[in-house]
Amino acid sequence: MANSRALDKRRKSIRNIRKITRTMELIATARFKKAMDRAAAATAYTERITQLVRDLTKTGLEVSHPLLEKREEITNGKLLVLTANRGLCGGFNGNLTRAGLKRWKEIQAEVPNCTLELAGKKGIGGFEFRGHMPDKAFTHFEDKPTFAEVDVIANRYLEEYTLGKLDRLDVVYMKFNTIARQEVAVETLLPLGSIGDDDGAGGGDEGAQSQYEFLPSPESILEEVVPTSFKVKLFKCFLDSAVSEQIARMVAMKSATENAGDLIKLLSMQYNRARQGQITSELMDLIGGVEALN
Repeated sequence: MANSRALDKRRKSIRNIRKITRTMELIATARFKKAMDRAAAATAYTERITQLVRDLTKTGLEVSHPLLEKREEITNGKLLVLTANRGLCGGFNGNLTRAGLKRWKEIQAEVPNCTLELAGKKGIGGFEFRGHMPDKAFTHFEDKPTFAEVDVIANRYLEEYTLGKLDRLDVVYMKFNTIARQEVAVETLLPLGSIGDDDGAGGGDEGAQSQYEFLPSPESILEEVVPTSFKVKLFKCFLDSAVSEQIARMVAMKSATENAGDLIKLLSMQYNRARQGQITSELMDLIGGVEALN
């Protein structure tokens, strides 16, 4: 029979753990709401600026920009994987690390010169454990990535792409669709050649010409809008990962809290049985002693 004292000690320990997981769940919920508001605002801005670039490319003019042109030969590739600095968020980091490793192997097989950049301590540790050392690592991105922090990285990518040191940029991150649905996404952000091909054909050129009048010219506007579009898209990747991380942690801590409650109930039943058996045994010893005296 189980020791009642040991069961009671274990039950108290699990109660303390439940308090911790419940607190972490509440913290993740609060952070998630703030992160979701930022991601929703960034989504609207990203869609609008992307539509503006599409309209510019559909004006019927010969519009060209280095970021919109695909390279004939890709010799320099870069992979950026976005993970979290902390764990206790279910399969969030594991799924991103596995997808990043798969994509890294594919890029190495396709592109002669490859560089690997990782954001998040968990992703860095996962890649290094498997023998893949990153060329650059970032650990300063928390649950509130700022545009200024991402802008530094984006400017470096744009400069490398313009100088011909970079031909292709792939990003692995957790895409936020809804509260109930997040998925690992692998997207090619550079070049931006596909940005003007999304809305299909049929009347797109005429609609853009009749709806907008560009001053001084579409070319001069593209010089400003296209780099901004890339920066906003990269920033959106960081925001989506931040939201998805908080959702994953919130769900994981809620599940842990519920499991702790179920385990406490089970231990309480076992404790009561053990305690009842112990009392019964003590009563039997007492009755046996009385009978022996008689």
